[in-house]
Amino acid sequence: MEGVEAVSTFVLVHGGGHGGWCYRSVARILRSEGHEVFAPSMTGLGERSHLLRPDIDLDMHIRDIVAVLHYEDLRDVILVGHSYGGMVITGVADRAADRVGRLVYLDAATPVNGQSLVDVAGPIIEVTRPLGKVVDGIELVLLPGAEAGRLYGVEDPVDLAWMDDRLAGHPWQCFEQRLELTNEDALWAIPQYHIVCTSTLATRDREQMATARAEGRLWDIDTGHDLMITEPEWVAAALNEVVSA
Repeated sequence: MEGVEAVSTFVLVHGGGHGGWCYRSVARILRSEGHEVFAPSMTGLGERSHLLRPDIDLDMHIRDIVAVLHYEDLRDVILVGHSYGGMVITGVADRAADRVGRLVYLDAATPVNGQSLVDVAGPIIEVTRPLGKVVDGIELVLLPGAEAGRLYGVEDPVDLAWMDDRLAGHPWQCFEQRLELTNEDALWAIPQYHIVCTSTLATRDREQMATARAEGRLWDIDTGHDLMITEPEWVAAALNEVVSA
């Protein structure tokens, strides 16, 4: 907005099979409030789906987002990760802790050193593997298809049609690769916030969630997993509360 200084800088990291496009409504709201917002797509997904190649893994996606922070010269960033994006933002904060001010896990994986998404999510992600396929030597899961958005809890017909044109298969090795952390003291010193779907609370670390709630760092809402699509106003409001927390 012309004449309005950005209050905070958000970098919104998408989950598996998605792209930066999934944050369209949330980004629009945050920008209208004066924030600076980046919603990059990771290699092989979204507007970068034409770059799909066999060596895409979790480490590459971490490097994608670290590069955004570096080349845009971003600091004190509020780094938001949805679903698989929680794996990515944890790795980014480990590698670029000096550029990250807060971490927000948006119904996301919250890994520790040595864990993969398969370790964190277990059966939830493993059930997608038999439904995948191999394309040009790349094992892909979360394949797109008619109304595939229902897998993510989206029910609105307009949203489903919009997603049908944008979802992409995701390389399985991203989910299988273990996260390697080398700067944990700095990483875990970064304040963490959790915005989750009520239905997933029971699957999460109870102590972690209880502590976050007691400290005012937890928000939950009864909606689908793609809450940035189903409830963008609510998500944007929660992110604004993170700014002022």
